[in-house]
Amino acid sequence: MNYSIEASKSIALLGYLMSLPSSQVKIQICKTIVSFYNMDLPGKRLSGYQPTSPNYKIQMAEAGGVAEYFVYSLALVENQLTEKLWVLKALQHLSISETSCGQMVQAQAASRLCLCLNDADPSGQLMFHSSDILWNLLEKTSKEEVVYQLRSLECVHALKEAFVDLMCGFRHCDHQLRNDLLVIATLLAEYPAVPMIESGFAEILIVLATCTEVKLPNPLVKGFKLTYSYEDFEMKKLLFNIIGILSKDPSSTQLLSENHVIPALLYYVKKNRKPGFPDWSAAQYEELQLHAIAVLASVAPVLVDKYLSCQANTLLLVFLEWCVSQDPFFGQGNSFHGTGGRGSKLAQMHYSLRALRSVVALYDDAVSINLCDQGAICQLLDILKYAAEKFKEKESSVLLEIQTDILFILSVLCESDNHKKELFSCEGIGILIAYLQMDPRSLYSGLGHNYLLLSALDCLWSCVIGCYIAEDSFIEKQGIFLLLDLLSLQEKNLGNIILGILVEFSDNAKTILHMNIWQGKRGQTAANVLIQLWRQEEMDLGVKRDQYGKIVEAKRPIATSFQKQQKVIPVPANCPGFSIMEISETLRAKIYSLFCKLGFEHLPGLSAKDVVTLAIIQHFIDFKVGEVWSEIKEEIKEEFRPVTSDERILKLISEVSENTGRKVVALQTEALEKQHRQEIREEKKTYQKIKATNTQREMVNKSWENFLARTSNYEALKKAKMLQGTLIEASRSKIKLPNGPDHPTDIPKLQITVAPGRCVTVGSTSHQGGPLADTDHAPKKSSACKKAFRSDQKR
Repeated sequence: MNYSIEASKSIALLGYLMSLPSSQVKIQICKTIVSFYNMDLPGKRLSGYQPTSPNYKIQMAEAGGVAEYFVYSLALVENQLTEKLWVLKALQHLSISETSCGQMVQAQAASRLCLCLNDADPSGQLMFHSSDILWNLLEKTSKEEVVYQLRSLECVHALKEAFVDLMCGFRHCDHQLRNDLLVIATLLAEYPAVPMIESGFAEILIVLATCTEVKLPNPLVKGFKLTYSYEDFEMKKLLFNIIGILSKDPSSTQLLSENHVIPALLYYVKKNRKPGFPDWSAAQYEELQLHAIAVLASVAPVLVDKYLSCQANTLLLVFLEWCVSQDPFFGQGNSFHGTGGRGSKLAQMHYSLRALRSVVALYDDAVSINLCDQGAICQLLDILKYAAEKFKEKESSVLLEIQTDILFILSVLCESDNHKKELFSCEGIGILIAYLQMDPRSLYSGLGHNYLLLSALDCLWSCVIGCYIAEDSFIEKQGIFLLLDLLSLQEKNLGNIILGILVEFSDNAKTILHMNIWQGKRGQTAANVLIQLWRQEEMDLGVKRDQYGKIVEAKRPIATSFQKQQKVIPVPANCPGFSIMEISETLRAKIYSLFCKLGFEHLPGLSAKDVVTLAIIQHFIDFKVGEVWSEIKEEIKEEFRPVTSDERILKLISEVSENTGRKVVALQTEALEKQHRQEIREEKKTYQKIKATNTQREMVNKSWENFLARTSNYEALKKAKMLQGTLIEASRSKIKLPNGPDHPTDIPKLQITVAPGRCVTVGSTSHQGGPLADTDHAPKKSSACKKAFRSDQKR
């Protein structure tokens, strides 16, 4: 490494020596460079010298910039085939390195190599080396830079001529080289600036792609014969791919139409009656079939008239019917397009629905009418149920995308026709209900359940809303409850569309009834959820509020942080200002619309903080009107000064808006004070309960202490006995009955200090004044009471 600079310069001199007029010197220099890539050490060694490693020589060649000199030397050997082949061979070895490829691109190697593709060479080595170097340049350097060098008409024409020469070749190497050039042409076709159409190359590729399916003679492919070899199979896939790329260029539409691309692709939209095509294997035919249907999804929107004239909708619907039938067919699932379809017809269903979706997404009435006239709505609902059942058995991205595509197609077909919505409601609403009952945890699985749910909500909006029969059916199946359940999750991506659906549903009186009786987790009401969404939305928008949620700025109570930073820009009268645009971009207008239906008073389950927020919501439209007038005032000042009367009116409008803000602040303060007073009352009640509990506890403790005193202190017992006697006497009637009995309160021979028991003997007299007669109606002492009395006496 001490001599790396000298070594790299020495090797760089070899590049300079390529300018010498000697053919032998040029060939020897090329051989020397090629020998650098021989990993074997030399057999003979010079005495006293140590050979360098092959990697070191390659590094020095890269550092010396030999590749750039060899590219320039191509012009010196233009008419010398042997020397040119050696130069290309050396460049082929050098192009293994990214550094050398970068040097070659700087020397315009791509265009130089492309222009020499068709030079005379009986061996065919020149085209082989040139195409291999172009491949390496595309892989190891900037693809955009290489394409930029190849985008000239001369280069594309040279590439076309080389491809046409190889197209009719019969050798295996010819077919391989043909496919290599086709890949390069595919990369060029991705850039609209490349003159693929002007050079005629695009037409040749399109005709070649469709000639075996259309079977119409064309002089452009005269002499071409498909051998059904593996190389021809790869060529067929590359040609399908390049048709999909060309369909993105509007200038290629006429070519695609004139050369029967749609009929050629529809040739594969049919069920497989045999295990395989007569010349393709079963796996190869399935791969071509799926690829053709995938390309149809790109081409059909460009050629809608041709698509309809070929009855493509009918073919696709019949093919989809076969996909859900019991016809035995087991997909190989080996290709990219066959992913997830092994052992089933799901891959065919997947790409057929994608093709339908691509044309339906044009919102073309002719396409929609054509589909509906053939019963597409009912058929798609059957396929949707089939896919949903399969999805329950085993979740997969293919089944998920199938369901998403069907929901989108149904949304477009039913969007503006109540009759179609009624037709959809027969079976479709039950399916939508099942989607709305999706486990919220699956939204974070990463499989794409969120797309499926959004598609279901979009289908609900398009296929149900606006048709009273469909709406009533959805509401009766508790659809509003499910929407509120989803809304309570407070998912940012779902909130906007769910609120929009609820606003549309709110014109139906049953919707408001269901919203009023709905209860979520922890006793949430619909009003609670809407108010929480409002607070979260204002927090995201940067609207200023204090710690209690009150208005901070009475002049601009609902202004977002972006509005405050945005300068006033005068716009034409027919263009909405930022305050109007903000309504459609946020949730606040939808929440206000729902509260206008629910009402702003007597809403259950609202806290003081909710009432504070509700006061802002109630006056949202007043604040928004004030914002719009404020914008108008600022725009007027930017252009000119208003007259006195107009200025006075604008000032009055501003004062009205500000007074509204102050009034709302007063209402918020009153609500908070009322809540504060209520909290104080609740606190007092709680304190009284605690105080009563403590008093009762003290009385119990005192009673226990008195009991202990009577049992352990004889004086205390006597005092208690005297007190008891006094209380008994005080309770007796003051009126004495003549000859009335005297009932003693003491039990004779009692030796205990507590109450004797539950049973006592009550003496009474008859109305004659004597003892109560022993009759059936006279009270008797039960045997149990007698036994208890005796046991108490024994104690």
